[in-house]
Amino acid sequence: QVQLVESGGGLVQAGGSLRLSCVASGHTTPRYGMGWSRQAPGKGREFVAAIGWNGGNKRYADSVKGRFTISRDNAKNTVYLQMNSLKPEDTAVYYCNADGGTYWGQGTQVTVSS
Repeated sequence: QVQLVESGGGLVQAGGSLRLSCVASGHTTPRYGMGWSRQAPGKGREFVAAIGWNGGNKRYADSVKGRFTISRDNAKNTVYLQMNSLKPEDTAVYYCNADGGTYWGQGTQVTVSS
């Protein structure tokens, strides 16, 4: 089992930045791909970004390309999501996942005010 705990969410004005963190614990291995998804009120969960186990193979949703950056530190079992130029439409609960969605965190709320 792998446990994922997200942090770093909060309230920010449009144009601001936040950095989300996701720490993995339990039966961890750095060879999991990891990623972020989000779910806005009244909408389904959508893909945001993903990263390969070695830090390569980064992918982004079109809606966040050029604004969000995913990275990882395997020594700390942590994946990050740097979010810049935030927009009100980025408001959602952000979830970390590992191993292609086998494991999920509990989510962290991001609210962007206009």
